[in-house]
Amino acid sequence: MCTMIAQQVAIEGSGKGATGWFAVRQANVSYDHPFDAPLEHALNLDFVNEAQGPGARVAVELSAESARALVGTILAVLNRAEAGGFVEKEAA
Repeated sequence: MCTMIAQQVAIEGSGKGATGWFAVRQANVSYDHPFDAPLEHALNLDFVNEAQGPGARVAVELSAESARALVGTILAVLNRAEAGGFVEKEAA
């Protein structure tokens, strides 16, 4: 059964697709049936730049356990970078 759980978030970064690097402006996050991963449901991440068309997309499908481990690792790395004074403050 489809969960229909999905959210979008504006982001700033870069992604590498089949034709090279492109600016990433949005992440589509869902928990639903994956396209390729051998799981019943997965955390699906699509990093996209819709203005550049369908080629400007990087997709990742993760198990719930892997997604939680990734979130924890991302937070640990950012906390360490911030404690070291490496995280730039965003303009207000």
